[in-house]
Amino acid sequence: MLCLLGVLLIVAAVTDLRSRIISNRLNLAVAALAPLWWIASGLSPWPDMAGQLLTAAIVFAIFAGLFALGWMGGGDVKLLGALALWFPWQAVLSLIVLMAVLGGVVTIVTVVHHRMTRRLGQPEIPYGVAISLSALWLIWPTIF
Repeated sequence: MLCLLGVLLIVAAVTDLRSRIISNRLNLAVAALAPLWWIASGLSPWPDMAGQLLTAAIVFAIFAGLFALGWMGGGDVKLLGALALWFPWQAVLSLIVLMAVLGGVVTIVTVVHHRMTRRLGQPEIPYGVAISLSALWLIWPTIF
């Protein structure tokens, strides 16, 4: 199950890097697989699964606010909400901190590349790369 999540995260990073879009289908697949992971992990409906849903709702609400401010893309927000279904809240906090650090690196690299190639306008930051790498970092020890 985690291997499939890993593949979906790689696809999200690559497509965001190439086209600056993370598809709704991919985000839906990430979200839809989470309940199967809960069952495979032996989570109880209350309070475990309910806690996962609450964590995901809070993450989605916070980042939807950032989307409304124009600070994040819609696909990024949906991917974060879907990923929050997979991890306990403590791991979600780690995901967000790591995402912020990696997002800074992705932003710097994107801005430098944008200027070196003398492109016009504001660069679009492929934040899905940082989100995906952060989630991969969290699942890596479990897979291997």
